[in-house]
Amino acid sequence: MLRIGMLTSGGDCQALNAAMRGVVKGLCSRRDDVEIYGFQEGYKGLIYSNFKMLTSRDFSGILTVGGTILGTSRQPFKLMRVPDEDGLDKVEAMKHTYHKLNLNCLVVLGGNGTHKTAHMLSEEGLNVITLPKTIDNDLWGTEMTFGFQSAVDIATDTIDRIHTTATSHSRVFIVEVMGHKVGWVTLHAGVAGGADIVLLPEIPYDIDVIADAINRRKAAGKKFTIIAVAEGAISKADAKLSKKELKKKKEKEKYPSVAYELAEKVQKKTDQEVRITVPGHTQRGGSPCAYDRVLSTRLGAAAAEAILDGEFGCMIGVKKNEMVRVPLSEVAGKLKYVDPKAPIIKEAELTGISFGI
Repeated sequence: MLRIGMLTSGGDCQALNAAMRGVVKGLCSRRDDVEIYGFQEGYKGLIYSNFKMLTSRDFSGILTVGGTILGTSRQPFKLMRVPDEDGLDKVEAMKHTYHKLNLNCLVVLGGNGTHKTAHMLSEEGLNVITLPKTIDNDLWGTEMTFGFQSAVDIATDTIDRIHTTATSHSRVFIVEVMGHKVGWVTLHAGVAGGADIVLLPEIPYDIDVIADAINRRKAAGKKFTIIAVAEGAISKADAKLSKKELKKKKEKEKYPSVAYELAEKVQKKTDQEVRITVPGHTQRGGSPCAYDRVLSTRLGAAAAEAILDGEFGCMIGVKKNEMVRVPLSEVAGKLKYVDPKAPIIKEAELTGISFGI
């Protein structure tokens, strides 16, 4: 009997169900003695032994379904070795659940924090295989994560719709895109949507440069400007502050988000009306795009192959459009940032996009 545990952890995104479906179909195509234990609400289900038995039938018809049939939750890695309110050792509890069910492997779908915990469990002796889930596309060791392209499509659609109303008004339109630490979604959506200014966490901006770009467009007879800004974008002035100083500054100013801070400064420096759009969690929701359906299915099938090969302690990633097995020790705790000197940045600048520098 092949007993597989499965959980989805962290923020949800498109194609989680499609990826799990790929794993189960890949296993069941080769063996008819597979048992699936689905842990509910991420690592919380593993900690408190909250699971349900699933069959291959439970994974039929979910290729196009958003969200996750198992539910998810955020369990910060830094708190994993801190006992809960009842004094429960979370790591020992997870190991106990794994061994109690006599699992052969635990399949974990998640992002950066999820992979830190997965690596820890692997070092504790559990057989673990992970799949790269995040709209941010910021996981080290893979060129692409599932959920990313769907989020880009939604953010791009938002910018497209802003364009149609922007042509009727002499205003500055700010679209705030998800991405606290990395700007991949904003970068791709900004280029795809024809944004005039793109602001990323990796490239601190100068508000005067942004104002100059807007004023130049106005002088050239272009009535509007569209700014795509990552929620983690930061000014050059703020980038020079320590974490403590920056936190104190933000507490004092109390802007709802970066878009509102930017809007106030832009309006003062350009004397133009500014409007804000925040698509928010719509970027995580709905049916996965065709690209993500294909990618997640391939990743799931490759995970099934790794399980059948008995190779654990790895993440299934993508390199040069091939599925690869990347040791969790190389993935955990590392982020894949946008390189300010990357070709895509230079090419975007050639088309007239300003990055505020």
